[in-house]
Amino acid sequence: MDFPVTTQLLLLLVWVAAIQAALPRTELLNVCMDAKHHKAKPSREDKLHEQCSPWKKNACCTANTSQEAHKDISYLYRFNWDHCGTMEPACKRHFIQDTCLYECSPNLGPWIRQVDQSWRKERILDVPLCKEDCERWWEDCRTSYTCKSNWHKGWNWTSGYNQCPVEAACHPFDFYFPTPTALCNDIWTQSYKVSNYSRGSGRCIQMWFDPAQGNPNEEVARFYAEAMAAGAVPHGTGPLLLSLALMLLWLLS
Repeated sequence: MDFPVTTQLLLLLVWVAAIQAALPRTELLNVCMDAKHHKAKPSREDKLHEQCSPWKKNACCTANTSQEAHKDISYLYRFNWDHCGTMEPACKRHFIQDTCLYECSPNLGPWIRQVDQSWRKERILDVPLCKEDCERWWEDCRTSYTCKSNWHKGWNWTSGYNQCPVEAACHPFDFYFPTPTALCNDIWTQSYKVSNYSRGSGRCIQMWFDPAQGNPNEEVARFYAEAMAAGAVPHGTGPLLLSLALMLLWLLS
């Protein structure tokens, strides 16, 4: 059967649109947030400090940012980890690693959202943190003390760094965070959402990884970018595909 040129063109357009809909959203891969200390684009940083070093092959942070991430009350955010007495070293390591992930990772694109805040234009929301990373964070911090369950807001900053509000009493972490999920989901206003998946599954972001084995979060970011692309078909290219299909049916009839 010979199709007219117009019909052939429409068939081609439908095919191209379908292919594009199936591709991962590449703008979500290998990107940096538009935030206070992030680079515009990820690149190699050979001198990343200690716990930030796993990202040195491709990082959104500079060497100076990685050094500051390891300091108490650094210039990054003037945040005092020891607001309720000295934080246990095992607990503080998780907060340093959390800072390194936030500042250095180029694999958080699927969870970057725009915000209207004085110190950043973008943030992360509902990053699927591997359950073991969250559980270990909570276990290692149970014997340390804090006075708040949301560390993004509500502090007394009159001294130039965060202090507990007058009405907030210091208690062990598990008073304010009774479960690992409460800690990881709530402490940074849902920046993380604890996953049911385990480390190595390719379905959750690892806060800790061995760079000698590669960066497992690259695979995770690609998986969720592809899932978001597939889910966008009804809201993006879907109407176009439907319109083209109806036009084809009309022409062929």
